[in-house]
Amino acid sequence: MENSHISTLRARHEALKTKIRNELSRPMPDTYLLAKLKKQKLQLKESLSSS
Repeated sequence: MENSHISTLRARHEALKTKIRNELSRPMPDTYLLAKLKKQKLQLKESLSSS
């Protein structure tokens, strides 16, 4: 069960990394969206480290 939870968190973390990378590659990245995505990514990272 816990392994499945960690796998899900890692997958969500990777998906956020991809979204951030895609947003940064745009000519005019949305800074609000980037901040929101980075905050979500940090929360997931903290969840992973405490698991």
